[in-house]
Amino acid sequence: MPQIYSFLPLIIILIILVFNTIKILTEYERAVVFRLGRLTGVRGPGLIILIPGLEKMRRVDLRTVTMDIPSQDIISKDNVTLKVNGVLYFRVEDSEKAIIAIEDYWSATAQIAQTTLRSVIGQFELDEILSQRDKINSKLQVILDEQTEPWGIKVSAVEVKAIDLPLEMQRAMAKQAEAERDKRAKVISAQGELEASEKLAKAAEMLNTQDNAITLRYLDTMREISAGEGKSTTFFPLPIDLMKSMIEKK
Repeated sequence: MPQIYSFLPLIIILIILVFNTIKILTEYERAVVFRLGRLTGVRGPGLIILIPGLEKMRRVDLRTVTMDIPSQDIISKDNVTLKVNGVLYFRVEDSEKAIIAIEDYWSATAQIAQTTLRSVIGQFELDEILSQRDKINSKLQVILDEQTEPWGIKVSAVEVKAIDLPLEMQRAMAKQAEAERDKRAKVISAQGELEASEKLAKAAEMLNTQDNAITLRYLDTMREISAGEGKSTTFFPLPIDLMKSMIEKK
């Protein structure tokens, strides 16, 4: 029993060496390995073996990351103050660059996304920001992808999520929308009046070519008025020519 206790420190050291030597990486992980401070390559996934005391590794996750871009205070091209936030999708494409070329690729990508969002949104007017989101998203994605490529990062998509307008601007836009709807309603009403007048003119022209057409139309109108239950309307047909002669005598 005392002999076992004498070997206990050695056993503990061996266990520590085994844990430091054998590493298991999942399918979406890679290990950037350094030997005495020098890069030796990228290993994984699966079981890898490190030389204790000589080799160290840095894990890199290759899955796509969803990063929220915090709300930014932005002044648009037409001097409107906005609060805009977004979401960024990126992944590590080159593990060596992600570890060697940049100190913290996660923080660097977040910072460059915020500054790029402010600069790009500031190049558009308010109406363009509200109506051309696809164009803005595409421009953001291209710029961020070019800036993060030296770090081994691939930006797959950027989306503007929410645009918060000042309360005064919201009221002004509501009044503008209401005025636009009133304008459309008046235009539609005027177009309806124009079409109705054109149809009436054609109908009058056609009735003038037929002597009995106006009489038939008059009788049809009388029938429509008197039709239905509970109606007791009495008509006194009066020739128009008679009224005309009476007016002329006066």
